[in-house]
Amino acid sequence: MTYHASNTRYEQMQYRFCGRSGLKLPLLSMGLWHNFGDTTSFALQREMVHTAFDSGITHFDLANNYGPPYGSAETNFGRILKEDLKPYRDELIISTKAGWDMWPGPYGQGGGSRKYVLASLDQSLQRLGLDYVDIFYSHRFDPETPLEETMGALATAVQQGKALYVGVSSYSPEKTQEAARLLREWKVPCLIHQPSYNMFNRWIEKGLLDALEAEGMGCITFTALAQGLLTDKYLKGIPDDARVNRAGGGSLQKSHLSPENLARVKALNAIAESRGQSLAQMALAWVLRDPRVTTTLIGASSPAQIIENVAALKRLDFTAQELVAIDVQAQEGGINLWEKSSNG
Repeated sequence: MTYHASNTRYEQMQYRFCGRSGLKLPLLSMGLWHNFGDTTSFALQREMVHTAFDSGITHFDLANNYGPPYGSAETNFGRILKEDLKPYRDELIISTKAGWDMWPGPYGQGGGSRKYVLASLDQSLQRLGLDYVDIFYSHRFDPETPLEETMGALATAVQQGKALYVGVSSYSPEKTQEAARLLREWKVPCLIHQPSYNMFNRWIEKGLLDALEAEGMGCITFTALAQGLLTDKYLKGIPDDARVNRAGGGSLQKSHLSPENLARVKALNAIAESRGQSLAQMALAWVLRDPRVTTTLIGASSPAQIIENVAALKRLDFTAQELVAIDVQAQEGGINLWEKSSNG
């Protein structure tokens, strides 16, 4: 059956300018990190993508190593693009990244070398079936490669017409500003930074958001729901189908489900209930409370989760009292798996 996008797809979504650029992004963007590899049925993937786009989510975020296995998320999304979304290509922002290990040998182990970054982009475009992506990221800071080389590779991607914009992910405030300066030498703006951020992982408040504002860069946060911790899944303990118990679920570790974190989850849930929201909806709204955050990524394992997340946009405001109550519980929870890269 031919897919026809909803005629009302832009009625409920809200959009923000990305830094000082002319590009707007939806407040919620769709992340394809989990649940878009070959371990998830293609029919379900297709239904989730349709649901997202029908809800006004125009931005779909990938990386070369998303799956599992590596590359499969791009391949599967490329099929959906070809079969369903091709007529809507100019309504979409599609991003991908290079930075982590991808293929055997010294040139495929990740990092920021020109060889790896540009070869990875070519592979991603082939899997996606595209001539260009809208945003191409350096997925992590590489201390073993001169930053001039990595940013030069990103600039080349733009000059070759293979990316409209470029950005960085999990860079420290200092390295983010250095990357932006280097790209300016190539007359290529650094559009956006993609950091981890949620109530239990607040590192970007300690300098990064100020750096992004100074550079005119946007911010797209990931893990707003703390890998599922900030949802109703753990209010009654750890269920059998929790990510921590599944293969490939290493982004949520047993140490993250500490008694202290779970107690804070219950307290935050009570605040969410008083606002008429689910905990997940409040967690998304909280991340977006700062206008310097352009958008936040959502992941999903079902269309219903996407619909619930989009409903968070109905209540984005917070009273001063709510923010104070949240701050009491929103403490560092030892869940930042990207801390080493971000401190580079």
